[in-house]
Amino acid sequence: MDIGAILLVAVALGVDALAVAVAIGVSLGKLSGRQLFRLGFHFGLFQAMMPVIGWLAGGVVAGFVGAVDHWVAFSLLAFVAGKMAWEAFHSESERAEGNDPTRGWTLVMLSIGTSIDALAVGLGLSVLGLPIAMPALVIGVVCAAMTTGGMLVGSRIGMRFPLARIANVAGALILLGIGIRILAEHGAF
Repeated sequence: MDIGAILLVAVALGVDALAVAVAIGVSLGKLSGRQLFRLGFHFGLFQAMMPVIGWLAGGVVAGFVGAVDHWVAFSLLAFVAGKMAWEAFHSESERAEGNDPTRGWTLVMLSIGTSIDALAVGLGLSVLGLPIAMPALVIGVVCAAMTTGGMLVGSRIGMRFPLARIANVAGALILLGIGIRILAEHGAF
């Protein structure tokens, strides 16, 4: 697989992470360097790890993983979407103090949910007998860059226009949309 093809795959896989990052950036408004690093690093790391896991699993668990991966991704994304929607319709005092989607279990669930498609890429590369190191590295770096850029763009929008409530609803709808698209791509409907 040449570098051009790897880059195209990396960008395609990073689109979900980009959409989530923009919504998080709008929702948070002003970002710290730590928030940028955490989300970019984790999304990139998970996006790089998933193809490696898929590649290592190869044909052994391909049937089982392929049968449930879309439901796992949908469930994680739907849970986080529900949480974001709840926060949009409750006052600041009702929300958890310091609720930050770039921390804790929310970060882990978002990282898994946005990167589970990369597992299938790893399975595909394994079946084709292709190496995984370079594709995984490129996929992770591209995703981290797209995530960080998306957060910065979203933050600029969020600071210019006070859209936290709208951003939470939009973010929830984006996550649900991504989850539904994953289900549709796997023939769940």
